[in-house]
Amino acid sequence: MDFSVFYFADDSNRQAAQRYDLLLQGARFADTHGFTAVWTPERHFHRFGGNYPNPAVTGAAVAAVTERVAVRAGSVVAPLHNPEQIARDWWLINASSNGRAGVSLASGWNRGDFVLNPTGFEDRVRSTTEAVHALRKMRQDGDPEIPLWLSSGGSPETFAAAGSLGVGVLTHLASQSPAVLAQRIQEYRRAFRDSGSPGLGHVTLMLHTYVGQRKSEVEQEIRGPLEEYLMSAMNLMRPADGSRVDARSQLRLARLAVQPAYEKYMHDCSLIGTVDHALSVAEDFSRIGVDEIACLIDFGLPAEAVLSGLQNLDVLLQEMQRKPM
Repeated sequence: MDFSVFYFADDSNRQAAQRYDLLLQGARFADTHGFTAVWTPERHFHRFGGNYPNPAVTGAAVAAVTERVAVRAGSVVAPLHNPEQIARDWWLINASSNGRAGVSLASGWNRGDFVLNPTGFEDRVRSTTEAVHALRKMRQDGDPEIPLWLSSGGSPETFAAAGSLGVGVLTHLASQSPAVLAQRIQEYRRAFRDSGSPGLGHVTLMLHTYVGQRKSEVEQEIRGPLEEYLMSAMNLMRPADGSRVDARSQLRLARLAVQPAYEKYMHDCSLIGTVDHALSVAEDFSRIGVDEIACLIDFGLPAEAVLSGLQNLDVLLQEMQRKPM
């Protein structure tokens, strides 16, 4: 199984000049410690992820400070862009990085993002397929091929479409269980085989990740940041009806609401915990057909804690490499 590093959160507490330090330091670490790739997303108008509005720009920055690790978009929201421009941007990154580029394409789900292309929401699936073809067409004689994925939160249609197109799948567990994921992977492999594409395809699973020495210390470190991340993602801090709610009561209710999600991530849906726990989780996902874990390392933790956790994540990577799978 491969391990890569995934970035998502907005480090808005840092000054603008320091906001991308974690991205570049983590990329250098991944490059020199056997990780497969560095993924950066496309996110708009949201606290978490808002520092990453264009993965082609962050990908170019990662490529400039690394030599070996793959440089990947996770994901480009295809309907917000011209397909030919996506292809040109990533062809340039691929050519300038000696063939290290990779792109996952998403059709988008948040209507708020589509202020960038107001007419693109209803036709977003077709736009994403067009982007796949544009990226393949851009390849010129002698150019290395750009690996492609489709991003999915668990939709069976997207898994099947990825298989039929002969591309990989980038997925997560926010809206599906490990058991459902196992079923989706089987469906994807079947569609991939039926497509006539070579190989078996490639399934990348994004997991929230923080590996430490002791369980109690890990939970103490991540509880606050992870709860805040989950509350922000669920938009629980703003009353939907516009009513005024006591701030303390609002915070208490929000924390109660995110507890099921918090417990889910603390057990079998993340690499949060000790090396032994994370190793067991990684092995379980390998058995159901996951080829790569994209470790989401910056979900609100202080940069110093994230970088410290990378040392333990490297121990996990070495343990996985020693085990026959």
